[in-house]
Amino acid sequence: MNHRTVQQMIEKFARTFGSADGLLCSRAPGRVNLLGEHTDYNGGFVLPMAVDREVRFFFRPVDAGPVRVWSENFGEWDEFDLDEISFNLGQPWANYVRGVARALLDAGRPLKPFEAIVYGDAPLGAGLGSSAAIEVAAGLAFCAASAESLDRTALALLCQKAENDFVGVNCGIMDQFVSLRARHERAVMLDCRSLEFQLLPLDTAQVRVVVANTMVYHELAASAYNQRRATCEAAAAAIGRREEGVTQLRDVSSDLLEACRDLLDEPAYRRARHVVTEDERVCAGVAALQAGDYPAFGELMNASHESLDADYEVSCEELNVMVEISRRQSGVLGARMTGAGFGGCTVNLVERAEAGRFADALASGYRAAAGIEPELYEFGAVRGAEVGPL
Repeated sequence: MNHRTVQQMIEKFARTFGSADGLLCSRAPGRVNLLGEHTDYNGGFVLPMAVDREVRFFFRPVDAGPVRVWSENFGEWDEFDLDEISFNLGQPWANYVRGVARALLDAGRPLKPFEAIVYGDAPLGAGLGSSAAIEVAAGLAFCAASAESLDRTALALLCQKAENDFVGVNCGIMDQFVSLRARHERAVMLDCRSLEFQLLPLDTAQVRVVVANTMVYHELAASAYNQRRATCEAAAAAIGRREEGVTQLRDVSSDLLEACRDLLDEPAYRRARHVVTEDERVCAGVAALQAGDYPAFGELMNASHESLDADYEVSCEELNVMVEISRRQSGVLGARMTGAGFGGCTVNLVERAEAGRFADALASGYRAAAGIEPELYEFGAVRGAEVGPL
């Protein structure tokens, strides 16, 4: 978020609440996942990075009364009492704030209210973790207003709980975790079961990450997600009945999957093969980033897309067209769909010198092929969330 926008929000706070005395700010970045798709709910590995789009809470603690939040993005107020937090049917964005307060209180954290203006430049609905960024920025604001100290992993889990239990979205831990744990010019490899993580170099002097939004979202996504999750769990259970120690597909190697192929029908085998090989690609991606071998990392991204398309069957025509156009451009090291699938975004690893030209060529190529104007974002890897005085 640029300095001019921050200054405008400070001035808006002063006009809205009478002054900017004692003003604090929490910020939380969005994210993009570079490798590791549909592995999180199988106990596996993901490899995201935080991006330079974020959500900020400009807030000041108050001694009593309700929590009062103005959303600059939506042009709406939300007010609620901490001793009576209900779901806001009319303002969905507000439930990410309310849900975090509820989760913190349920965890035994005594909270104090605050007054706040919230603004984000993370694109909404683009699969860049804007919901988690709201949750994390809200969580840091509540903790700071209440002089509560909380481990970052614990806060990530509470923000996930807020989205699962209060908002009603069965998300994994990746978005909240990377928003809190990311570092400048680092990607984060996260073990979604143990929550152990590694910070890996991502040199933005050499490469940039370009995210391209197809601007389509097919209704099949929600039901297909549930079907695939159930299929993966059933496949792991079937293998676990033969092989001790297998509780999730995370515990299955490619060799073991082939040895147990007779236990699975063809669709289940292909779904499992995607998850197993995707975990292996993430582990190979760790080695590639550690070695600074960006062409090798890009090839892993390409293989990930082919697996998501052929084995997991969550791509679609628009995503495949966008990936095909991307791979025809000079300077592109890897391109794949990212997110749940059936629309949404692609993520592209591009040589830095070619990033601007690549974005223009991809936009014009997709416009000609699909008749749709895409949205494109060029990112570096940024540090994680923080809170403090302005």
